Amino acid sequence: MSRIGKKIIVIPEGVQIKLEGSLLTVKGKKGELFQEIHPMVKVQQEGNEITVSVLDPNDHNQNALWGLFRSLIYNMIMGVTEGFSKKLEVNGIGYKAAASGKKLILNVGYSHPVEFVLPAGIECQVEKNIITISGFDKQLVGEVAANIRKVRKPEPYKGKGIKYLEEILRRKAGKTAAKSSS
Repeated sequence: MSRIGKKIIVIPEGVQIKLEGSLLTVKGKKGELFQEIHPMVKVQQEGNEITVSVLDPNDHNQNALWGLFRSLIYNMIMGVTEGFSKKLEVNGIGYKAAASGKKLILNVGYSHPVEFVLPAGIECQVEKNIITISGFDKQLVGEVAANIRKVRKPEPYKGKGIKYLEEILRRKAGKTAAKSSS
């Protein structure tokens, strides 16, 4: 039995859920999300509660699908009601970021500024050296944040680059520290 899959999802006010065949649609104040449901997963709505189950609860692969689809549906509901956000930090001398419309302009040590075009449904705010990516689709918010981080990954010696705000970097000792220890 899946511990996560057994939990019942309560639908908050203002969220509409429609299941047509194997396509689940969740609509709320922030937007509308779609998810294709696997044939071995059953989704049932009773009043303002959703239960997720599988055909054979003793099968290990179906248990994984059970918890996965319960989490996906829950994240869809949370996204259209509250939304999700990720914060990135830009570190380095002369490194800076600026948001203009649907573009994020990054000056991170290259000979030219890097323009990152934001997809639909994603908003970006820059405050000093903190970039906040927000939207209602959790997967898209995470993917955009990862792609922005990929522009200039943090390096282990000085910590220069773009990192997640809560990320802890493992720093390495440089050449001078290695010489003095021997």
